[in-house]
Amino acid sequence: MLSMRKYLFSAGFALLVAATSASITMMTPPAFASQIKYVVNSIPITTGDIQHRAAFLRLQRKKGNAAEEMIEQTLRVAEAKRLGIRISDDQVDAAYRRFATTNKMQLKQLDGVMAQSGVGKEHFKEFIRSQMAWNQALTARHRSESGGALSEQDVVRRMLDNGGTKPTAMEYMLQQVIFVVPAAERSATLSKRKREADAMRARFNGCNTSRQFAKGLIDVTVRDLGRILAPQLPPDWADQIKATKVGGATPTRETDRGVEFIGICSSREVSDDKAAQMVFQSEGSSGKDADELSTKYVEELRKKARIVER
Repeated sequence: MLSMRKYLFSAGFALLVAATSASITMMTPPAFASQIKYVVNSIPITTGDIQHRAAFLRLQRKKGNAAEEMIEQTLRVAEAKRLGIRISDDQVDAAYRRFATTNKMQLKQLDGVMAQSGVGKEHFKEFIRSQMAWNQALTARHRSESGGALSEQDVVRRMLDNGGTKPTAMEYMLQQVIFVVPAAERSATLSKRKREADAMRARFNGCNTSRQFAKGLIDVTVRDLGRILAPQLPPDWADQIKATKVGGATPTRETDRGVEFIGICSSREVSDDKAAQMVFQSEGSSGKDADELSTKYVEELRKKARIVER
């Protein structure tokens, strides 16, 4: 798999530096009337979109062409949609919160930085959504071009290159606890369900007792996820799972299904054929390869696209 986590928030540290500077906190965004500037395969890009992106580039202290970035983002989002990739509002909101936490900000502080700089939190969230979707599109493209998983011969070759040593990986036994929130009831009951999930998570002391705790609760699902190796962990959960001790549970998270947490039933270091294959697969290609694949992919999309300037 490509090393493409950087595509999610490549500007993180630069944004943190800019956000803490006096020049940014005192900035007032200009007022402007938005008009359609480009149409990319029937999708409009407005002058407002471009000005928000120009403000985002300034916030990152990064050189770039705001109009070209918006054209490329539009192409990427459309391609991800064609591939059936959907990034939900909950996923975007969760990523936005993680970004604030990583940069040691409260959500209101990050909202303020976005507003005062002229970026706007909605523009930044759409940037997040596009990056997450593009990351998945690149992964799918890489798998398609590389023929999927490593073959046994590839694994043996990698082992020989590694001095004949078979790599190890952490193996987790996990349990997923979901406090279900129907979409129609989300706005009315999500806060209440989160309090219930937080309360159960605080009492969690191992996977053997979780079903007992859930018995008296309404619409709570407990799933045993089975054997999962570290490279297979979902990116949204991986860091939290790795940071949680056996017998404990990750912090709760809002998802499309409701409110969830993951219990860590057990963990151990393993060194078998499956672990070797997964470790070598996760090491995959370099960040440079990801850059090259992304550039090539976007160039192909541009050649096929109909881009009209108004």
